[in-house]
Amino acid sequence: MLNKTDQEFGEKCLHSDPISWVEKYADYLYGFAISRIRDEEVAKDLVQDTFLAALQRLDGFEGNSQEKTWLTAILKNKIADFYRKRSSSSVKDLREMDVEGELKDFFDAESGHWTEKDYPRAFGLEMYNPLMMKELGFVLNKCLAKLPGLWFSVFSMKHMDDLASEQICNELKLTNANFWVIMHRTKLNLRACLQKNWN
Repeated sequence: MLNKTDQEFGEKCLHSDPISWVEKYADYLYGFAISRIRDEEVAKDLVQDTFLAALQRLDGFEGNSQEKTWLTAILKNKIADFYRKRSSSSVKDLREMDVEGELKDFFDAESGHWTEKDYPRAFGLEMYNPLMMKELGFVLNKCLAKLPGLWFSVFSMKHMDDLASEQICNELKLTNANFWVIMHRTKLNLRACLQKNWN
């Protein structure tokens, strides 16, 4: 006969099966984490932390969403915590800049258009070509890997996780000006890197 604790655990497992998590979701969660963290060991640790946190919160999982969705949400919080800790030291080094002044280096003051030397070149992707898209993705990943950690964090939270700018600023303890300077510099760096490495 089951005691009360075993019975409660059995009821919770109707919604979620912690025994199968590693087999079912470890690869997916690791892929999700590595695409945002760029460090294999940290990504593995975050996935383990996700499973541990999910076990601790198992009584709060009522089955209203899929296990995978629930575990991914926990992992996203773990990644945000990682970004937050990592950015607290980086933000100290980031000086407030005159964004308007930096923009003058790339745009004509009168027309607002790119200066001739900084005008973006065509990427040669006028027609959809799966092989070219795959090659471009490879080059883009190499360019992303060259970004400073804070820049990559801000960029990935904005463009991979689709978080609102306000939320990113809150989570990483950035001012609005810091955020826009980082985004501006990141985009310029990525563009320069892609133009240099993509024929």
